[in-house]
Amino acid sequence: MNRLHQADYIVFIIYFIIVAGYGLFVYQRKRSKTTDSKDFFLAEGSLTWWAIGASLIASNISAEHFIGMSGSGFALGLAISSYEWMAAATLVIVAIFFIPVYLKNKIYTMPQFLSRRYNDTVATIMAIFWLLVYVFVNLTSIIYLGALAVSAISGISFEACMIGLGIFSIIVTLGGMKVIGYTDVIQVAVLVMGGLVTTYLALDLVSKHFGYGGDILKGLGVIREKAPSHFHMIFDKSHPYYKDLPGLAVLAGGMWINNLNYWGCNQYITQRALGADLKTARSGILFAAFLKLLVPLIVVIPGITMFVMHENGLFQQEMKDVNGVIKPDQAYPTLMNLLPDGLKGLAFAALTAAIVASLAGKANSISTIFSLDIYKKYFNKEASEKQLVKTGRITVVVAMILASVVAPALKSLDQAYQFIQEYVGFISPGVFAIFLLGFFWKRTTANAALASALLTIPLSTILKFLPAWTNGAFPDYPFLDRMSIVFVILVALIIIMSLLDKKKEHHQKVMIIDTSMFKCSPSFMVGSVIIMGVLTALYTIFW
Repeated sequence: MNRLHQADYIVFIIYFIIVAGYGLFVYQRKRSKTTDSKDFFLAEGSLTWWAIGASLIASNISAEHFIGMSGSGFALGLAISSYEWMAAATLVIVAIFFIPVYLKNKIYTMPQFLSRRYNDTVATIMAIFWLLVYVFVNLTSIIYLGALAVSAISGISFEACMIGLGIFSIIVTLGGMKVIGYTDVIQVAVLVMGGLVTTYLALDLVSKHFGYGGDILKGLGVIREKAPSHFHMIFDKSHPYYKDLPGLAVLAGGMWINNLNYWGCNQYITQRALGADLKTARSGILFAAFLKLLVPLIVVIPGITMFVMHENGLFQQEMKDVNGVIKPDQAYPTLMNLLPDGLKGLAFAALTAAIVASLAGKANSISTIFSLDIYKKYFNKEASEKQLVKTGRITVVVAMILASVVAPALKSLDQAYQFIQEYVGFISPGVFAIFLLGFFWKRTTANAALASALLTIPLSTILKFLPAWTNGAFPDYPFLDRMSIVFVILVALIIIMSLLDKKKEHHQKVMIIDTSMFKCSPSFMVGSVIIMGVLTALYTIFW
């Protein structure tokens, strides 16, 4: 069952030819500019709003969503969708308040912002830190989960899948951000179509199993009836997964810190919009917010459907590992293996598209930070545009090799999505505090920002392990609550340190900000109101 057939290979090869061919077309058409570093890293002025929006989603969605979030849907239900639906609201805020500051001040990388707002020490420490996290956490986890998923579905060895995904991603990435941005439009179209096919199959299966024929709307009603506990967005303290999604903290706590840091202070994401004008950037981000509303339908609903079928006696062996332990992350691969020939190839292409787009986007961000914020600043201050692009391409290859070497060490993961969210959350409070106060409070000093950067991991670690170290005497807070606590501590620390620092020169590095930057077009405001209305309805219905 775990293999592709001839029709699947044909569909997948067509997908590969279209993506590679279109990427080559874009590359050849813009070849005259490929030695310009800003064009290579940012596709300056070249991406349309729909390309920016598609690229944001393609870079964000990967195997951790298809496999990890679907697994969390199996384990805890629709509530995991908060990461997607709250992200839609976050994108609106980022478009209004964050992007104008970056574009007005001609910011191209996140370390550049820190250097201009604070000093080179803060910028370099964070640049190195981001590179380490991007390579050894993000890129590594994407390769690992991607290869695991592709191997489970195709029957091809894990190692071969890892190498194949790496090579495919390098091919896309070496063309620069322009190629990534426009091929991401195809990637998003494929992953949405393939994802919807898998969702349709899941609901069709459950509908037939309970005697409703192939009525997928009946199937949707059945899973809500059979698993009512899986259709609550807000957990109370008695819920077994309260620590993963701690009640109102999802709406008014750590989830905001997590999302605002990811979507507003993250090179990997903001890079898509930094080469555009404000109107185009905002339109692209709003488009991404609408696409975010669809993601749970593609990845969470299949996981819940698998839970219902498993609870009713189906797929008992498929959902277990070699030791007989139920593995939620097996939900999506099991479903994909049930697809008929051809459609399985489409779903397989969708999964590959998500993985490759994320790998390419992450690799491009790694090469951008290393080339512009490390290599040019410390190794070759006189580097030509051609040398910077060459360095960026070499960095892509080296990063992919390093991540591939480390990836097999992640085989002990269970619910991968939750694991990644928790440990990336160790750094989010400190980074977001630095950016937020750097944007909107002129008194924030470089020393205070440096203290926040250095303390975010130690404080998060202490709160994580103190309950075990004290044999339960210290409260064991959910990780989203820990993020809120660390954020409040660090903001207070930054404010106190900045107020105590009387040296005027520390307060001179500020961003150019005026209120007119935050005015939005009527069409943007209408789109934003629609998104907020949809979110209000979803949380009201599924509270």
